[in-house]
Amino acid sequence: MNLILMGAPGAGKGTQSAKISEKWNIPAVSTGDMLRAAVKEGTPLGLAAKSCMDEGKLVPDEVVIGIIKDYLSSDKCNNGFILDGFPRSIPQAEALDAMGVKIDAALSIEVADEKIVERMSGRRICSGCGASYHVKYNPPKTENVCDSCSASLYTRDDDAAETVLNRLTTFHKITEPLKDYYAAKNLLICVEGQEKVEDTTAAVMAALAKFEA
Repeated sequence: MNLILMGAPGAGKGTQSAKISEKWNIPAVSTGDMLRAAVKEGTPLGLAAKSCMDEGKLVPDEVVIGIIKDYLSSDKCNNGFILDGFPRSIPQAEALDAMGVKIDAALSIEVADEKIVERMSGRRICSGCGASYHVKYNPPKTENVCDSCSASLYTRDDDAAETVLNRLTTFHKITEPLKDYYAAKNLLICVEGQEKVEDTTAAVMAALAKFEA
């Protein structure tokens, strides 16, 4: 199964990606992981990416897509793959198609914006051991104090409500149009994100059941 996983920031893509990866024994790959691997291996595309990164520039789409194609054609992806966080735009999706990368399905995890804001702005991270909490779904026993090491908890900049809203605006403008793009190819599968992770996982597995051997 060659799968694209889509959804807003905080929709739970990473969690569900890991569950799908485990069940189907296929790698979940992120753009960042592939870029770092190409840079480390010193491939021509990796060196091109490194020169951009060293200069503080965004890596051009054609370089990113070339690295992705190299990775997806490697032995690691013989049984399939999960693309988590790519493509992020219509031009990236078109470039992926132009390179002959076959996609079996694009799975979108649907979560309302207000739920995303609640989920992400409610996160708290331990300043000592890095443990993760949530003020509603996984609160510490003592407010703002880590259960494990008693260090104070804090809100990451990325999780501040204003930042989350800005990220959602970008998602709706740039990435969400991909749903129509893949729907037109009869590849789009939408799953409603649930309150409980295990309920979302059950819905995801049911939606992907047709790919089971």
